[in-house]
Amino acid sequence: MHSTLASLLTFKLSIFIILTLQPLPVLSLTPCRTSCGSIAINYPFGIDDGCGAPQFRHMLNCSTDLFFLTPSGGYKVQHIDYEKKTMTIYDPAMSTCSILQPHHDFIMSEIQSVTIPPTPDTVFALLNCSIDSPVLNHYKNLCFNFSGHSCDEFYSACNAFRVFHLLTNSSPPCCFTGYDTVKFMSMNILDCTHYTTVINTDNLRGIGPLDWVYGIKLSFSVPETGCERCSQSGGTCGYDTETEGMLCLCSSSTNYTRECAGGSLRAGDHRSSHSPWTFFHVAILLVLSSLLMV
Repeated sequence: MHSTLASLLTFKLSIFIILTLQPLPVLSLTPCRTSCGSIAINYPFGIDDGCGAPQFRHMLNCSTDLFFLTPSGGYKVQHIDYEKKTMTIYDPAMSTCSILQPHHDFIMSEIQSVTIPPTPDTVFALLNCSIDSPVLNHYKNLCFNFSGHSCDEFYSACNAFRVFHLLTNSSPPCCFTGYDTVKFMSMNILDCTHYTTVINTDNLRGIGPLDWVYGIKLSFSVPETGCERCSQSGGTCGYDTETEGMLCLCSSSTNYTRECAGGSLRAGDHRSSHSPWTFFHVAILLVLSSLLMV
């Protein structure tokens, strides 16, 4: 009788152990949003704190649209090209060929100026400048004629800028320059009343100002932190919000330094990780062994 009960108990415990030691899938429940509107949010960017690379921390904000945040304000993100590593932003308060807006400065933080500066083919057009402007005197070498275009053409083609010509009965000075000029000199120092920015200027020869693309194109690089290894394991690249050390975000509660342990189960992916043997499993095995010895 005792032998029968022991055999039955042994059988039930064996079944229980087999079931509890079955591999359990580790689902990828990343806390990082992957889009804002129609714009994909991939590494090195992140909307949520701890997502992406720490160099780009707090630079993006997602409300109804995606905005790039700088000390001078928020600029609507129009496009992110992850292959070419560029981001195109637009300042709704900036003057363009069709609208004249009060002047203000475009200011980036020091880290932004290094990690995601405007591209060389983004031109800043300083308009209605005083004859005493430093870019027309001591720093006149900072101005250039891009793609064969001139200030006179700019003032005559754009309705918004014709007012400058009407007020002075001549074309006031302007300056086509790069980001470094407005980085080190504010609009007040430059002594110009307005500015606008044009992108893709290498392709504008023979094209009038009415057909230019207005905005600011930024160039970024992707830090080499082993993100590819994390992504291949099913995780999302992020960082510790206190130390800013690299993390592989594997679920809403589990993070690893480099990659997700055992891989993560995703749609169409049959990989899984085995649950670890706990003290509870070991205790059951010891009980089972003692029963078999009886």
